[in-house]
Amino acid sequence: MPNITIPGHFSGLEKIREFVGKIAQKAGMNESDIYAIQLAVDEACSNIIEHAYGGEGLGAIECTCSIDNGSIKIILRDFGEPFEPERIPPMQKDVPLQQLKPRGAGMYLMNHLMDEVSFEFDKESGNKVTMVKYFNKE
Repeated sequence: MPNITIPGHFSGLEKIREFVGKIAQKAGMNESDIYAIQLAVDEACSNIIEHAYGGEGLGAIECTCSIDNGSIKIILRDFGEPFEPERIPPMQKDVPLQQLKPRGAGMYLMNHLMDEVSFEFDKESGNKVTMVKYFNKE
């Protein structure tokens, strides 16, 4: 499976966006789905840098992609602090943007852009975010 590892810097996120975009394009995904995937990956990687590592330059992010039967699976792995997704409050959707609390919006975005999002945490193999997007749906 194709993969890329980048240092945990916000400036490196463009490399991961390009990496997943090229794989999705080769798989025949449309531009809208490619953009959704890139945005979800960017959000997940930003969360890894900010929350798992606690800042830039404190660890690497590995991205692996696979295409299978009309879907793309993206796995992001890091060795930062694990988090409990169930502890993130749901995003408040009925409030003005100025009153929106900063926590939860990224999870909401990832879950709505992708068809499946899951998290695994293991001290030895690190943290793993798996995101799946289906295409060629009937």
